[in-house]
Amino acid sequence: MAMAPVLEIQNATFEVSGEQGEARTLWSNLSLEVKPQEFIAVIGANGSGKTSLLKAILGQEPLVAGSIKINGKLIHRGNRQVGYIPQHRVLDAGTPLRARDVLRLGLDGHRFGLPLPSRKAKARVEHILGCIDGFELAKKPIGELSGGELQRLRVGQAVIGEPDLILADEPLSALDLHQQKTIAELLDRERREHDAAVLFVTHDVNPILSMVDRVLYLANGKFRIGTPDEVLTSEVLSELYGTPVDVLRNQGRIVVVGTQDHDHHPDEVWN
Repeated sequence: MAMAPVLEIQNATFEVSGEQGEARTLWSNLSLEVKPQEFIAVIGANGSGKTSLLKAILGQEPLVAGSIKINGKLIHRGNRQVGYIPQHRVLDAGTPLRARDVLRLGLDGHRFGLPLPSRKAKARVEHILGCIDGFELAKKPIGELSGGELQRLRVGQAVIGEPDLILADEPLSALDLHQQKTIAELLDRERREHDAAVLFVTHDVNPILSMVDRVLYLANGKFRIGTPDEVLTSEVLSELYGTPVDVLRNQGRIVVVGTQDHDHHPDEVWN
């Protein structure tokens, strides 16, 4: 029996206001179904609408047209079935919460009052601390964490509640190669063990290439959806950007090289 999609996007259009107040379409007529355990890489140039897509799914930004459903129901803000990893940002050094407290908020931060003591919840926190290589961070105030440590903590908070859909916005930024591997493998394990779907925004597909089922590529208000071999080609990207683009493959890695036309060129070089 075929599994029902976790995420359904139908004929969606998203616009933003330009400097003169005019509307600019980031993407239009976007339709996408994502099944449990599916890992989708969302790729594209800066300003192509990758983060906007995640915010639309979270119910934080409205569509101009179309619809988005999670588990068959229209989206709403604060959906506990969605785990969200935002882009890296600096926190106030005086923030008093400890890393362990932040993880616990991922479990019961939606409840009113104090969190209930729970052996199962404590075990889950300990499990996630191990997954993010974070035992040494557990008692630190989060304002004292480095960028990489904080990003690992955000990933842990997003997955601790075993969501059905994980939205990851550049989750490997600020991480070294070892930490990137740890976090990528955690997300891969979570989606397989808990039937979660993953939308993973990234500029560099190589650290997750072996995990990716399909690619959603956004550029110039257009998009392509397919396997990495179907989408990450010179022909497809040249068509999306409207300018010659070379896609090179070397020892299992992908490098995208654009022209020097500063008006139209890919801003990502994957190497």
